[in-house]
Amino acid sequence: MVTDSKATPRRGLLVGNYCHDVLHRDGRVSAETLGGAASFISVILDALSLPFHTVSKVGPEFAYAAATSLHPPLTIPTSRTTLFHAHFGSGNPDRLLNRVISCDPIRPDDLPVQIRFAFGLAVGVGGEILPETLEKMLEICDIVFVDIQGLIRRFGPSDGRVSHVTLSESGFLHLLPRVAFLKASADEASFIDVEEARRCCCVVVTHGKDGCEVFSEKDAIRAAPFKAYQVDPTGAGDCFLGGFAAGIVRGLSVPDAALLGNFFGSLAVAQVGPLKLDSTLVQMIKDEMQKRKVQDIPCLESRDAWKEHEQDQFHASLVAVKDIIMCQSEESGQVLLTSHKVLEQTNVKAVDGKP
Repeated sequence: MVTDSKATPRRGLLVGNYCHDVLHRDGRVSAETLGGAASFISVILDALSLPFHTVSKVGPEFAYAAATSLHPPLTIPTSRTTLFHAHFGSGNPDRLLNRVISCDPIRPDDLPVQIRFAFGLAVGVGGEILPETLEKMLEICDIVFVDIQGLIRRFGPSDGRVSHVTLSESGFLHLLPRVAFLKASADEASFIDVEEARRCCCVVVTHGKDGCEVFSEKDAIRAAPFKAYQVDPTGAGDCFLGGFAAGIVRGLSVPDAALLGNFFGSLAVAQVGPLKLDSTLVQMIKDEMQKRKVQDIPCLESRDAWKEHEQDQFHASLVAVKDIIMCQSEESGQVLLTSHKVLEQTNVKAVDGKP
């Protein structure tokens, strides 16, 4: 059992396994990188100065110990690191995803004890989060954000091909009324009854190049997208959720938090692997967030949480920051464009999710 008695104000809990990701394009390996939603989200939470504890499992052959040194995983000597192969074809915008290796699941007694968390993120990608683990998170976290992919993914017995079941078949449906936000891509939303789910919790549906929608029982808002230089869509949905959750925790309104999620999702598609962000530019983002802050502590019942106030101004401010990030990234060689054409962020599935 993991113990952690260190009480840090507004500390969060990030739960999901790190992975090895192998990307194939037209039958050839194009990249091998660190994967898993936790690897993408942790970069954003760190950048925005949100303290958190990570629970992730890997095998002894895990190749990215240095990259995850700030938030080290639990090494399971008898298991192997989760491995995904994602296959993309030039004539087909969708990807085929296979879980080739699966690490051990994360169980309730793997979570910290003797501490209560301000927020939690349940972000499984390979079936590692069990219903009893999510239930434990709901007990020890004030608010919990859940990515639906961790609940409804299933894997072929022979090739690990990823498929989905409905939320009602997943074994997690009974926990929905205790979840704060449930995030799903447009494709994944077809496996849940959004109208029914929004009566239980806030549902965030991401639409790639068309931004996202957030539904509560009585309200619905749409947040505008950001243009993106697309190199690889892997992790875009994870970065969206990281930005969205950080916005909520930092006191942004729901519409502004959704914009922030779209912003980070658009940055993700311009890089391979977890985001690389310059500290000076991150400070610009934090300054803009501070200007938009409407409350010190998340209050989902507050009318301000759904108030669409001057979103155009916040969107324009983030566009300006993003333009600087992209210019500096291109100059440093971090963004390896397949062409110089500016593309809209596409609705392509990623290894670890997508907007």
